[in-house]
Amino acid sequence: MVDLRESLAELARPPVTFTRGQNFRPAGEIRIYDDTLRDGEQMPGVAFSPEQKLELAILLSEIGVHVMDVAFPVVSETDRRSLQLCVEAQRQGKIRPDVEILAMCRSNRGDIDSVAETMKQIGADPDAVSVLVLSTLSDLHMKYKIGQFLLKLEGRDQKEWLDLPVDFYRQANIRMITGAVSYARERGFSRVEFAAEDASRSEVAYDIQWALACAKAGGTRMCFSDTCGVFTPEAVDHYFPPIVQALPAGVSLTAHFHNDFAIGAYNCVRALSHGATHAGVTANGIGERAGNAPLHQVVMILKELYGIELPGFRYDRLWELRRAIERASGIALQPHEPIVGESVFSHESGMHTAGIAIHPAIYQFIREETVGGAHRFIFGKHSGAAAVEHVLKKHLGALKAAGVDLTDDLVKTLVGTVKELREAKLRAGSQERFIDEYYRNWGALGISEEDVLKLALETKSRV
Repeated sequence: MVDLRESLAELARPPVTFTRGQNFRPAGEIRIYDDTLRDGEQMPGVAFSPEQKLELAILLSEIGVHVMDVAFPVVSETDRRSLQLCVEAQRQGKIRPDVEILAMCRSNRGDIDSVAETMKQIGADPDAVSVLVLSTLSDLHMKYKIGQFLLKLEGRDQKEWLDLPVDFYRQANIRMITGAVSYARERGFSRVEFAAEDASRSEVAYDIQWALACAKAGGTRMCFSDTCGVFTPEAVDHYFPPIVQALPAGVSLTAHFHNDFAIGAYNCVRALSHGATHAGVTANGIGERAGNAPLHQVVMILKELYGIELPGFRYDRLWELRRAIERASGIALQPHEPIVGESVFSHESGMHTAGIAIHPAIYQFIREETVGGAHRFIFGKHSGAAAVEHVLKKHLGALKAAGVDLTDDLVKTLVGTVKELREAKLRAGSQERFIDEYYRNWGALGISEEDVLKLALETKSRV
């Protein structure tokens, strides 16, 4: 590598040139809110055991996340055990004491009671964890998803469902969630997040009315969810400034965005630029449909493109986290996944490898050591002499020990041989077999529709 005579900032204009002066909170006040172990687990085919959740929670703590949503206790014994293991690990010092461990609830007493009882079983105070109480903000969800449930709570006839106006459901929705928030406080939870599904398709005026009612009932943080991943940066600009301004002092705001159009991470950063405090993310971006805003993308956009480095965050362990999530979930990331993909610091093109050999900044803005990655050359039909020579020079000792001289003829011969070998692999169709096997394995992670039908037929035959 050539030593640059000028500073890199002089030679190549840095991205922060254009992003300074945004309305971010100080770096030390931005919180990474990780949803890998609960919302991420909702990705089809993914299931974590309590022991896996504990192992991943410890890793997430070490890396530097601030909040972890680890379980939905009312749904299963394994989720209750997962929550207990994480709380016990925090008691033992395996999870940082400043990490906020959170459990999800719907807006009903049974779900909240389940969290309290789960804590009681291990002799922990309810306040050892936070609770998230879930509702919604879009009229579509209020009337057509939970409308019949709201009618039941209000003591109304189910026959009225479709005829009642949207405003009825809006007010019933507020009564439902504020009742749940108040009850959570009564049960001893001092940190109560009030969360809204499908907030990105709602009306701001109602959002503020709903949020203020939740805060008055005892809620301490609002979670604004782009459930269907339809947010644009312009929509973030529309919703977040008035909501941030309207929230009472001491009530923080989570941006929980899904990634259906591949801009979840950027939208999350955009929300932070308007004063949101918590970035809702998942490791590897796992989650329903196209997943959630990926943790690695959010933290690196902040660091490298906006100059906001989170104190104590271990960026150098992002590749380690990626591999841990892959092993636990069975879901491999695409090799060219930004920042943590297996091939993002690999180069094959002759033009690129020649530039990288001079200085990595010629073709890489992110340095592999920043995120714990590995740089390497991959050789194939696009390879050139510079990459071959660079690799041989790295192993000059081994060549000399074997009596091999590094010459132009040797380099030229190897370039030709590499190209021939790659063409032979192409003709053999190895890539097709690899992909077929990959999707067979992926399909076997969960229980398919065909499996359910087969189970039904087998059950019937035993009855």
